[in-house]
Amino acid sequence: MTRRGVPAYGNWSRAVMWRLAGTSALRHLERLGWNPVRHPDRASGRMGDMSEIDGMGTERATCVLAPNPSAMTLDGTNTWIIGEPGAEEVVVVDPGPKDGKHLRRVADLIAGQGRRVGLVLLTHGHPDHSAGAVKFAELAGGGAKGGGVKVRALDPRHRLGDEGLGEGDVVTTGGLELRIMETPGHSDDSLTFWLPADRAVLTGDTVLGYGTTVLEGKLGDYLGSLDRLRSFSADQDAAVILPGHGPKLDDPLAALDHYIDHRRERLAQVEAAVAGGARTAREVVEIVYADVDESLWPAAEWSVQSQLDYLNERP
Repeated sequence: MTRRGVPAYGNWSRAVMWRLAGTSALRHLERLGWNPVRHPDRASGRMGDMSEIDGMGTERATCVLAPNPSAMTLDGTNTWIIGEPGAEEVVVVDPGPKDGKHLRRVADLIAGQGRRVGLVLLTHGHPDHSAGAVKFAELAGGGAKGGGVKVRALDPRHRLGDEGLGEGDVVTTGGLELRIMETPGHSDDSLTFWLPADRAVLTGDTVLGYGTTVLEGKLGDYLGSLDRLRSFSADQDAAVILPGHGPKLDDPLAALDHYIDHRRERLAQVEAAVAGGARTAREVVEIVYADVDESLWPAAEWSVQSQLDYLNERP
């Protein structure tokens, strides 16, 4: 335990924590009274609580909240059902964790509307977004492996079928138009989807509904992605951000400005900590993140390491 009574996971790798967040294992651990990645604001430890996030969206996009809240996933993973009004086919973005109850719920909601799944898309390959994709494709396709329902992603390891997904692609399943942008930083394979009919930006984990995202990729790439999304959102008059976790954001420019300012401020703080003698990511975290719950320090170390690498590589 940490000094604040929160289960410590300093020895847990990020791969293990994301994998736990990408399965139903968290609910089973909760029944045993232990969850190594519990969301620090969920004092009760109850998993799968619904909230205003579940069912939010736009005319064409509806969120189905997965029951995997944690320090890594906030309230849970947002699975998005996207379709043109009256269309028989829909696109599902980020089926979420390999949790049968959640996957069946998404499939039943679509079937209950008299519609079918035409395609599954992934914003990136972290298990809390992608682990359930193949199983969901089987459910949506009637039990066969995929059943004709393909999973498209930037990383070939997460695809079902031969067709990938990348910069400049346009998805038109069911008469829908979704435009694809590569936005690395949170991960090297992170994608953002633009839904022009609703002026909506689906950001995956590049921009969250609240808080800030952990960086697995390079900070320089992430800052470039944020700047690009800011310019794009201004040019296109974006009306809403639909994130991979947390509530939707109805002022995209303000949200992106906050993200950009926050990263620049954190970078300046890290630089100051290094100038003051800090040498390792942990030493920097103890200074810069002193006001953050210590259970989140391991995740903060990953982001700080990205910042240190950026500072070392900068001319």
